[in-house]
Amino acid sequence: MSPLLWEATGQTAVMVGWSTLFTVLFGLPLGVCLAGTDRGGLFPAPAVRRVLGLVVNVGRSLPFIVLMIAVIPLTRVLTGTTIGTTAAVVPLTIGAAPFFARLVETALREVGRDVVQAAEAMGAGRVTIVTRVLLPEALPGLVAGLTVTVVTLISYSAMAGVIGGGGLGDLAVRYGYQRFETTLMVVTVVVLVVVVQLAQTLGDAVARRLSHR
Repeated sequence: MSPLLWEATGQTAVMVGWSTLFTVLFGLPLGVCLAGTDRGGLFPAPAVRRVLGLVVNVGRSLPFIVLMIAVIPLTRVLTGTTIGTTAAVVPLTIGAAPFFARLVETALREVGRDVVQAAEAMGAGRVTIVTRVLLPEALPGLVAGLTVTVVTLISYSAMAGVIGGGGLGDLAVRYGYQRFETTLMVVTVVVLVVVVQLAQTLGDAVARRLSHR
């Protein structure tokens, strides 16, 4: 049991790690654009805002198992395969990026308008305000949002295992469910709970440390 658990845990860590990286790379700019193009934002553009909002809402509304099946052709183009840990990163990223973008938007909205106005009064440009004012001021909220996203990705990765993504979800299905090995199923669930708790605890600690309060 131990070698299987270690291998599956490693696969889950790889899936979550790479998908978290790509989620931040795509979701952070998208969230900044959502906040910035809104009325009263740094670069208001209602039409652009509506389009971005529609894209994000569509991405968030699809159940992950449906999304995984829908993006199989894209996954094959990008990775050359539709099964395995590498292939699972594609739907994981597509599923989590819109979710994280909304959390980024919410965190940026919580930054006081007076802080932005002070930066504008000193002649700071839009890019400078975003990189030197908004993002640093919203950092505790961004870390909290990233923590929620990582926990969501762990859940998604377990579902990815059902259709050949590997990881703890695949282990639970192939051995715990199909072979009726209840002990392995229970241990897999315990490992998932522990991983989620560790991620949440670490994220909360970092967010508190970064908070100005």
